[in-house]
Amino acid sequence: MFEYKNNELYAEGVRVKNIVDNVGSPVYVYSKGHFKAQFEKFNKAFSREHVIAFAIKSNSNLAVIKTFASLGAGADIVSKGELFRAIKAGVDTSKIVFSGVAKRDDEIEYALENDIMMINVESEDELYNVNRVAEKLNKKARIAFRVNPDVDPKTHPYISTGLKKNKFGVPYEEAYDLYLKAKELKNIDVYGIQFHIGSQLLDTTPIYDASVRVADLMRRLTDKGVEFRVVDVGGGVGIVYDEKTDKEPDVNLYARQIEEAFRDFDVKLVLEPGRFLVGNGGILVSKVIYHKTNGQKNFLIIDAGMNDLLRPSLYKAYHKIAPMKKTGSKAIKCDIVGPICETGDFFARDYEIEDVPNGNFIVVFSAGAYGFTMASNYNSRPRPAEVLVSGDSYRVVRERESLEDLIKGEIL
Repeated sequence: MFEYKNNELYAEGVRVKNIVDNVGSPVYVYSKGHFKAQFEKFNKAFSREHVIAFAIKSNSNLAVIKTFASLGAGADIVSKGELFRAIKAGVDTSKIVFSGVAKRDDEIEYALENDIMMINVESEDELYNVNRVAEKLNKKARIAFRVNPDVDPKTHPYISTGLKKNKFGVPYEEAYDLYLKAKELKNIDVYGIQFHIGSQLLDTTPIYDASVRVADLMRRLTDKGVEFRVVDVGGGVGIVYDEKTDKEPDVNLYARQIEEAFRDFDVKLVLEPGRFLVGNGGILVSKVIYHKTNGQKNFLIIDAGMNDLLRPSLYKAYHKIAPMKKTGSKAIKCDIVGPICETGDFFARDYEIEDVPNGNFIVVFSAGAYGFTMASNYNSRPRPAEVLVSGDSYRVVRERESLEDLIKGEIL
């Protein structure tokens, strides 16, 4: 939903320059139309009963969550704060699943009090703790074990979650006994099974391989009287960041693979897409402050930093970067860097881009997922505004932070 018209970038029907002129920079701009289109594409791929639980970690803005809730989505949460956001945005709590390796008692209580679909348990210790908290509240906790199927997702090691060496989930070899133990606990309702092998997967084969392994485990447990009502296959479906090398995953194939793997079970599927729904529906717009040359190295210095978009610094992730307005200027090869006092504060290294004069703007594409949600106030820099575009109109859905916001809650 971002395209150039007469060499100027538009977000749906809105000229991005109009947004920057009124809101300032840096600024995140989101396309509501893109979010809806991606949701419908994902939703229509599945033929059997399912819930799309939007991964709030990918973009936790209330207006974004509300957009998906209005389409019937649930939520995948990993903290009490994310559950609070989901409820505030109108998500049906019966469609919320709670993952994460370190759930505190107060978080478990909050989830049980709000009657979410299920808690995805990630260790034996957690199982007994959930049972204890549920007993204290005189409730029965619906749970699934997050099973680690030990399947290589072939993605960046920082976002790989399905191998034995990763901290997530219970080992595949131990899951069988844990389910039988859980079945005997008074305040536990064994409701489903969950797995999630990693993020930014462009090839869905590893997800199918993991599904087959999990289905085999389910068959053995079913023979022991365990009744599964839900299979949560996690998220991980990727997006195209680099048009030269990436190919968009076939979500129809993905859906067929999952439905085939679990064809023998009368269960509801839960899917946890995040990046796929929002990644290419967001951009970060930033002003060029200075040009600089150190020896043979050229730098384009902008007013956004790693505190605003961490992915390039953290993962060495690629993002397409282009001028907000194309002028036909000569291309330069440069490092595109921000104002943060870290050598790792960069958006691209040796990147070829049409030269953008000081005071003009560049656009970092594919910034709708893990952008603002990973932002910080490092170097005491206020976080940027967020804007949601719908058709020919837009609105600020998070105000730019002020200097006073930086010290809120601090005591001299």
